[in-house]
Amino acid sequence: MPPRRVVITGMGAITPLGLDVPTSWASAIAGRSGVGPITLFDASSLNVRIAAEVKGFDPLNYMDAREVRRRDRFEQFAVAATREAVRQANLRITDSIADDVGVIIGSAIGGAQTFADGVETALHKSPRLLHPFVIPMVITDGASAQIAIELGARGPNFATVSACAAGADAIGIAYELIRSGDCRVCIAGGAEASITYIGIAAFDRIGAMSRRNDDPAGACRPFDQDRDGTVMGEGAAILVLEDLEFALSRGAEPLAEIIGYGATSDAYHPIAPDENGAGAARAMAKALRKAGIRPEEVDYINAHGTGTPLNDKTETMAIKTVFGERAYEIPISATKSMTGHMIGATGALEAIFCVMAIREGIIPPTINLKNPDPECDLDYVPNVARRKDVRIAMTNAFGFGGHNSVLVIRRWEGA
Repeated sequence: MPPRRVVITGMGAITPLGLDVPTSWASAIAGRSGVGPITLFDASSLNVRIAAEVKGFDPLNYMDAREVRRRDRFEQFAVAATREAVRQANLRITDSIADDVGVIIGSAIGGAQTFADGVETALHKSPRLLHPFVIPMVITDGASAQIAIELGARGPNFATVSACAAGADAIGIAYELIRSGDCRVCIAGGAEASITYIGIAAFDRIGAMSRRNDDPAGACRPFDQDRDGTVMGEGAAILVLEDLEFALSRGAEPLAEIIGYGATSDAYHPIAPDENGAGAARAMAKALRKAGIRPEEVDYINAHGTGTPLNDKTETMAIKTVFGERAYEIPISATKSMTGHMIGATGALEAIFCVMAIREGIIPPTINLKNPDPECDLDYVPNVARRKDVRIAMTNAFGFGGHNSVLVIRRWEGA
């Protein structure tokens, strides 16, 4: 039996650019930055005092007070984004299909603030004062578990933990589960809420963060010669993936089709990417091969594009390796220039942005690209969105530890 086709029927997002997909997309197309001074805690003693926080999020708009107390911020984001995605998909999980509905949510860190608060309580107050739900609020699969409980989804349920590639891997694995017939539906994406004192301090300690505290909106500048690091972001992005036959049988409207997924490991360094971009190139080539398409068929690439000196250079090299001279003709954008780096959620949001680019025929810009790095000499759609017919898009997600994950998404053109 041939592999099943996999379509996207719903999308939801809580991001630094907005509290749903339409608002986040409109902000991205307008080139708005979601970066500002940190307000979630007192960052005055840190070198980095800026981040891309989710603004105006009130969990009580999505769940009752009891649920709020039992869910870490990253779980709250995930549940809220899932509700939007399921609503758009018009998906109702009945007992007859519950066993065939999976939930896979990526996160690099899990309940960071709950963990930090718990340590403080246990050490300086009393272990007896710990919230009884600390463990389910901290563990990385907390978001997938909460979503499965809320929806009544009884299929495969787990978290992908592959650093900054976690959200893309969740979608890729969900795609494979549906293709193989192990699921008919999968709720997949990523969630992260690591803008915490220890999170910012630790990422700064390894030299990954921009210290442009006096220019938050201009701090994250992928592929620019003056880039000095990324900016921490937070949020969630969730997609509803379905077996095409099942989606059509229930009258769902496919938004786009996932046709390829490639994952590789650099096996090189705990933090730095392979200096030649070889692992990233293998992941892109693998995704294209599995999709059954040629490099010249790709119309748009949403780059990992973090704004760190090494990542942007090696990603550029990898794209050239895979696409050759065609690399210079493909529009590429780094939307982290606006959203910041949402860590485990970022790959899922960038997949959503690819779907929107395909559906609306417009490519979001890479903002803050004013002084291009001569070693990063491709078309990064600088500063202003661009109209373009996009049939096939690729999105790259690379993570600490050498994780490389690539998705290929195609316009829905009928069964």
